[in-house]
Amino acid sequence: MRPSSKRERTREAIEHALHQPVTETRELLRSDGELHAGLGRISGVIALSLGVLSLLAVLAFHFPQYLTTPDLRHKYSVDVLRQLLLGGLLVAGGISLGNVVLGRSRNINAVAFAFVLAATALGGSRVPVGNFPDHTPYIGMDWFILDLLGSTLVFVVIEKLFPLYKGQAVFRKEWQTDLKHFAVNHFIVGLALLTVNFLLHHLFGWLTASAFQQTVQHIAFVPQLLLCILVADLAQYWTHRAYHEVPFLWRFHAVHHSTKTMDWLAGSRQHMLELIVTRVAVLAPLYILGFSEGVMNAYILVVGFQAVFNHANVHLPWGPLKYLVVTPDFHHWHHASDDEAIDRNYAAHYAFLDYLFGTAVKSTRRFPDTYGVVGDYMPDGFIRQQLFPFRGPPKPAEPSEQ
Repeated sequence: MRPSSKRERTREAIEHALHQPVTETRELLRSDGELHAGLGRISGVIALSLGVLSLLAVLAFHFPQYLTTPDLRHKYSVDVLRQLLLGGLLVAGGISLGNVVLGRSRNINAVAFAFVLAATALGGSRVPVGNFPDHTPYIGMDWFILDLLGSTLVFVVIEKLFPLYKGQAVFRKEWQTDLKHFAVNHFIVGLALLTVNFLLHHLFGWLTASAFQQTVQHIAFVPQLLLCILVADLAQYWTHRAYHEVPFLWRFHAVHHSTKTMDWLAGSRQHMLELIVTRVAVLAPLYILGFSEGVMNAYILVVGFQAVFNHANVHLPWGPLKYLVVTPDFHHWHHASDDEAIDRNYAAHYAFLDYLFGTAVKSTRRFPDTYGVVGDYMPDGFIRQQLFPFRGPPKPAEPSEQ
């Protein structure tokens, strides 16, 4: 046999060995449905996720001025983050290598181990962080990593312990689209904050009065926080209602309503322009009233938790509390396409606002049957959904509108 033929066969064998893991991983990421235990797929997905996040974290250590959020990097401990990164690499590496040796979902776990090797080769948790400029354009990669990791650990566990729909898979249909929304919304956090702050200062700066703001800030913390949430939710309620009742605005809000499966990731589906406009509308009165920094930080934690939790596949015995605060049961009805649910349950925090304004759902059934926009006309895919408001039809004027 000629040497060239041997080289060609060797090259083909190497290409095949590299092609198979990539192809199988790509197919996994494009698929949906329940992952069955005992095949190495569940642990392989965990290893793959940790491997990818670890590699992104290493890149963030290399380029903190461009890949980390200033408001976060001034607060968290670099040493703690290094320990988290090291732990992620060890867990991902141990799981993936073990599965490869045992022949369990070998191709997917080989890709996961490749990410671990790449992250380690680039310095792993030992990447030095020196002084760097603080006022540079940035992508919120650290916020994406920490929030995805934390949300997954917290909300997936809650959904499995207290599910509304017990047979619903973690990787349900269209999860890929919502993960893209999640990632983009986190990556553009710098641009979004810059835009929101610019609009707040230039549109509403003249309305601020120092003496009045001092009075607000002297209110005790808990009453001030409850007042802050009430003011924000009143702004949220009427802004949200306008998105439903003004046909042009509905084109943007329909993107959020197009998800047909409710879980912790569903709330991330949102048009970027709606995200910015809503934040300005909600934060403007808080900015004018001048709530204290501690109260604003607490409000951000509350809204961050409720925005995810109220979309989650969770059901708990809320009792009378369901008439006071917004729960997943309450907000699920807002996303339903059942006739009695259309244009109802607008509040984000205080459910009593909908009862006060006459927009609370009235139904003899405990839970809705279907979710999504009536007519199911929204295309799948992040880019197509961002373009939809400029191409799609206006909101129909029938009573069965969303």
